[in-house]
Amino acid sequence: MTINCKGSLIDISTPKVMGILNLTPDSFYDGGKYKDEKGVLVQVEKMLTEGATFIDIGAYSSRPGADHISEEEEKKRLLPIIKLLCSEFPEILISIDTFRSTIAKEGITCGAAMINDISAGMLDDEMIATIGKLQVPYVMMHMKGTPQTMKDLNQYEDMVREIQFYFSERIAVARHYGINDVIIDPGFGFAKSIKQNFELLQKLELFKFQNVPILAGVSRKSMIYKTLGTTAKEALNGTTVLNTVALQNGVSILRVHDVKEAVECIKLVEELGL
Repeated sequence: MTINCKGSLIDISTPKVMGILNLTPDSFYDGGKYKDEKGVLVQVEKMLTEGATFIDIGAYSSRPGADHISEEEEKKRLLPIIKLLCSEFPEILISIDTFRSTIAKEGITCGAAMINDISAGMLDDEMIATIGKLQVPYVMMHMKGTPQTMKDLNQYEDMVREIQFYFSERIAVARHYGINDVIIDPGFGFAKSIKQNFELLQKLELFKFQNVPILAGVSRKSMIYKTLGTTAKEALNGTTVLNTVALQNGVSILRVHDVKEAVECIKLVEELGL
């Protein structure tokens, strides 16, 4: 199983790690941590050295109830950092965490390799057609509503079945527009309660019938620290436990804040031969 990033085929038959770089002041775990170029470069070099295949950069906070920002503000935060990283690390594979087609287009032009869209094209009618023209890998996540409204939209008759139908429909649209490399993300924490998140993790293997890679992003999320009665800062051990379960259930990409631990998790699970 491979995906084409900037002309290179990335083999994801062995799971890969996507390191998170938040350029937002209000992300739930590391918001405001990387305020200048030096801090960004140090963190990205650390993640690449520890084994990250992709670096996922977000400039719009999608945590529940986060403030909405303008397109111009998102560009201002994001595009200079993409240019900086591509200059400093020529081989870097940058994923842009955005739901806006203009941001996607300009970010790819600046040197990014793929797009990670929390809305699977549902928040911008031009997104999927734009990705088709750009011919880059596209991560489509399941969510209902927006980051501002999603926490009140976690009612389902049959959650797994509804998400499967959602992906079947969105993948069909993506194929119609010529997108070759589609990756699905079930969207832990997006329009889902803690109990629903654990049900989704338990049943991840049911999404393999879509015949596309699965990405899991559980890193330091509230499903971990609220269950354990701790904080996001104290949720690394819990993250590793749930990443292990995700890998056992067929995930191809782990999106994480802590790259070293995720790489170790993959190595150990691979040794089990599951």
